[in-house]
Amino acid sequence: MKLKTTLIKNANIVNEGKVFNGDILIEGEFIKEISDSISAKSADVYVIDAEGKYLLPGAIDDQVHFREPGLTHKANIKTESRAAIAGGITSFIEMPNTNPQTTTIEKLEEKFEIASKTSAANYSFMFGGTNDNLDEILKVDPKSVAGLKLFLGSSTGNMLVDDPAVLEKIFKSTNMVISVHCEDEATIKKNLKEHIEKYGEDIPISKHPIIRSEEACYLSSSKAIELAKKTGARLHVFHLSTGKETKLFSNKIPLKDKKITAEVCIHHLWFSDADYDKKGTFIKWNPAVKTKKDRTQLLEALLDDRIDVIATDHAPHTLEEKNNNYTKAPSGGPLVQHALPAILEMFHKDKISIEKIVEKMCHNPAILFEIEKRGYLKEGYYADMVLVDLNNPWTVTKENILYKCGWSPFEGTTFKSRITHTFINGSMVYNNFKFYNTNAAKRLTFNR
Repeated sequence: MKLKTTLIKNANIVNEGKVFNGDILIEGEFIKEISDSISAKSADVYVIDAEGKYLLPGAIDDQVHFREPGLTHKANIKTESRAAIAGGITSFIEMPNTNPQTTTIEKLEEKFEIASKTSAANYSFMFGGTNDNLDEILKVDPKSVAGLKLFLGSSTGNMLVDDPAVLEKIFKSTNMVISVHCEDEATIKKNLKEHIEKYGEDIPISKHPIIRSEEACYLSSSKAIELAKKTGARLHVFHLSTGKETKLFSNKIPLKDKKITAEVCIHHLWFSDADYDKKGTFIKWNPAVKTKKDRTQLLEALLDDRIDVIATDHAPHTLEEKNNNYTKAPSGGPLVQHALPAILEMFHKDKISIEKIVEKMCHNPAILFEIEKRGYLKEGYYADMVLVDLNNPWTVTKENILYKCGWSPFEGTTFKSRITHTFINGSMVYNNFKFYNTNAAKRLTFNR
């Protein structure tokens, strides 16, 4: 719903470590005023009474795979961005391992062109590094692109960066945030070979965290961090999955001053290896979901600020693809629609505060990537906002799943919290499973 002026009244506003009752006035694309009480100045103002609801900044997901171009039988920017806004995610950063891969400026701009026409949420993309595209990396404008993504574990096509000399050269050559997928390829190949020799192609899914092991993750993460310290590069380690890796990160300085940061994903905070028997390949991710102890230690590191960001690594595959045996079933699953309700379930269980959720899903991605005027509820900032009813239970069913792939690892789960309204750039784009003005999105810009 495209509205010139909107007034949200009586909301429990969550921002910068505080929860307070108040009103927010939106004019055009921006937050005009935040106050204890604001009166509508004319009959043209659209008023929402948010009494009892919580108003959060829109979440910023720093790691998604929306599969366009080239893999659109799984998903596309239009379908997945709509699922994102239904889940309270108002901005996303998408990964380069599409087909063709986003490893040239030309291919990068083609993705921006697609998103400008079809994305329902604000968008940016990461540029992909390979063993042989440093010249293209140096052409990237850091003010208009989220950052650089490197795969240090197996990936699509030639996106595995496994040449140490090239890796060091990339780390030395860019001031952009370098985001990395850390799993040691040699360790994984050795483990997989041993399991194939023992089980053939039909390896039990429970062996996934043994094949893609703690050792594989720690070895790769520690090497990346060592290289970042040596070169002074700005490093962000995606989707930590082990407690051991959390010891590599510090909470001694503010995020804005950190050179080395970390992310954890919803699935590594929710699932454990005890869930493989029931969920099978539907919780097959890389890095693998590991033990309950790992899950506990990841949450501890999130709460004490060694881990800076919560994201999804949204990576849909078709049901047909996921229903294969272990060696053929691809890794990844859809999450953007259910990530915020899932983490709010942990709030209900007193595992994390709502203020900390906003810090890790809204404020910190904006700080880490230096995103302009987003991630907070502040006067003069873009009006990206989410209204949440914390006591309005709903169950995930096939009928209300919005992903193009049509399934969710949360199917059958009842969440207590419901996203009732999502605003992007001042427009109400979602209200209780109905979409409005899904062309309100903008390309993210960066204060660099």
